[in-house]
Amino acid sequence: MFKHFIFIALFIVAIIGCKPTQTINLPEQTVEIENPNKIPEQKVYHGSNTQTFDLIHTKLAVSFNWEKAYLYGKAELTLTPYFYPQSILVLDARGMDINKVQLITKGNDGLPVMTDLKYVYDSLLITIDLTKKYSKNDTLKLFIDYTAKPNELKAGGSAAIRSDKGLYFINEKGEDKDKPQQIWTQGETEANSVWFPTIDSPNEKSTEEIAITAEEKYKTLSNGILNHSELNGDGTRTDFWEMNLPHAPYLFMMAIGDFAVVKDKWRNIDVDYYVEHKYEPYAKEIFGLTPEMIEFFSTKLGVDYAWQKYSQVVVRDYVSGAMENTTVVVHGEFVQQTKREMIDGNSAEDVISHELFHHWFGDLVTCESWANLPLNESFATYGEVLWREYKYGDDKAAEALQTDLVRYLQEAEKGKYKDMVRFDYKSSEDMFDRHSYQKGGRILHMLRNYLGDDAFFTSLKNFLNENKFTAVEMHQLRLTCEKVTGEDLNWFFNQWFFSAGHPILNINYFYNDTLKTQTV
Repeated sequence: MFKHFIFIALFIVAIIGCKPTQTINLPEQTVEIENPNKIPEQKVYHGSNTQTFDLIHTKLAVSFNWEKAYLYGKAELTLTPYFYPQSILVLDARGMDINKVQLITKGNDGLPVMTDLKYVYDSLLITIDLTKKYSKNDTLKLFIDYTAKPNELKAGGSAAIRSDKGLYFINEKGEDKDKPQQIWTQGETEANSVWFPTIDSPNEKSTEEIAITAEEKYKTLSNGILNHSELNGDGTRTDFWEMNLPHAPYLFMMAIGDFAVVKDKWRNIDVDYYVEHKYEPYAKEIFGLTPEMIEFFSTKLGVDYAWQKYSQVVVRDYVSGAMENTTVVVHGEFVQQTKREMIDGNSAEDVISHELFHHWFGDLVTCESWANLPLNESFATYGEVLWREYKYGDDKAAEALQTDLVRYLQEAEKGKYKDMVRFDYKSSEDMFDRHSYQKGGRILHMLRNYLGDDAFFTSLKNFLNENKFTAVEMHQLRLTCEKVTGEDLNWFFNQWFFSAGHPILNINYFYNDTLKTQTV
């Protein structure tokens, strides 16, 4: 019982710090008398997606029609039933023309045999009849020929991610002479199924290959390593990208455009910056702390950066701030700055550290459902604080924490009080709020202060090592912390991650000028 009182005191110090007198009040609550005949609104429960198949490998070949804003794609998907035998496979594929679905088997001569499969497509899902039941010991390979037409989709989105059409053609007809022509993707939350058929779920992980055919004048970029390139003799080139480590489909990406590439290094890993040509002289000043960040996070967490490379690309008209696609972060154009604009500091530094920290929390270990998004975003937000603390000291870290507190309270003062881990959202996009980001970062800071640095960072190290390349829920973090500390931490996680709200504090000061004392 005593430790709980200590914790309350710690929380008051953590959440208020040394700020001057202030009163934080909740908006008044209106009590309504319910009509006894009114049918109560049923909340929708959004749990983790049921896994009927495991997507093992994704192989894509894509080319583009700029005029129509079409992607022509060929996909080979390697899958196995997750546990129960299956004869029907359902894939996510939004707004496509499906030209062909075939089963790939090996003939007696060792050559592939392509067998047409029956399917039903409703513009969102392809339901495929596999003609027989496959067990969890079987592996099957499918071929799908399709056309993606993102500009013909009815797009949704949210305040955090303004569009969900997945694939974007920028200035596709070249009519705007002040804007480069580009193609790029944005997969979070479940938008990559606009440009390739997949199981578009955060609790799925797959390796991948992407062969991108584009005009020779353009650079292409995707996850993993550029294996090789081939000139096609018609003014186009095909680049073959390979990602041999599993990651979630929403983290798959492409970018095509006329970029300048500025090269850097961390240990023996390539660290590259893709920018518009006029910002090439400033790329090292914008992104140049990246290798030091990778080294710091690797050392602090006790888990080395796990991926094959680290690239950052800046695109036009981006629909969010930045996105942590595995090995390739996409940034909006706001990060491009000249030397003069960076006189007072690099305004993009927090974003750069945030997206990098995701490569441990979000990419290496992924939330198994969007309800568990704080496992991604709270950590990435706290990654900003850790970097500031290391690079600039406690005051700069405290500044970030105070900013996060204010931003969360601004949201709360508008009447938004949600559990951090919540299954009743209307849309997965609703999870991208100041709870998942700023409040979550503050909660992790409290957990760190309660456990102590050694126990906190040992817990994070064990959590990452035990769950790498998998998808997890919040309780797995709790169990790891408990295993390290020997303490039941249900009380902390239930109060902060599975409940809403925050302490409402009314703090008053009285200074006695005669006695030279201050009473709080």
